[in-house]
Amino acid sequence: MFTQIKTLLDRAENGIVSDVLGAVALMALLLGSLHFPGTF
Repeated sequence: MFTQIKTLLDRAENGIVSDVLGAVALMALLLGSLHFPGTF
C-alpha cells in the first residue's frame, strides 16, 4: 500500500506542487480581503 502511494506521489509531483501553490494563493487572497474589508 505504501509503495502504491509513493508511486502515485512520484508520478503526480508536478500537479501536487501546482495545487499547493494555488491553494496558498487563494488563502492569501482570502486573508488579505478579510484583513482590509473597507477597501473592497
